[in-house]
Amino acid sequence: MTTRITTKSRATSARMFFGALLLALGLSAAPAQAQTWMVSTTPYIKLGVLDKYSSLGEYTATFVVVSEKNSQEYILVKQVLKGQNGVDVLFPTEPSDPDYFKNAAGLAVQPAPGRYTWECRVKGKRVVGGHFDYPDAGNDITVVGAK
Repeated sequence: MTTRITTKSRATSARMFFGALLLALGLSAAPAQAQTWMVSTTPYIKLGVLDKYSSLGEYTATFVVVSEKNSQEYILVKQVLKGQNGVDVLFPTEPSDPDYFKNAAGLAVQPAPGRYTWECRVKGKRVVGGHFDYPDAGNDITVVGAK
């Protein structure tokens, strides 16, 4: 008995073979790569002023931060509206924020670790102030290797 393979059955066999090959290639896993993470750490110092008895009403609060290392001065001006007796700000402030700490040239603060003094002025007079140590911050990254 002879088996006869027709053109139709050859085409079907070829389709099945290539289909199986494509399926095998599609299901095979891509080579494993090491996982990489990006990280950032930015410490912030929160400074604030409060008109405890709301006697001023609306006022302008001018925050001044000075680096003791290089005497660089950074200023941020905030408007305190009537009914809001105080305001808190973060140092440093993101330059994308409409109100940010900047130096006399208008450049955003790029703080370095070290000691800083600060004060808040209202109507040209120092009303509160203090000092802080801006911390050094670092990042650790763990790379998970490929198997």
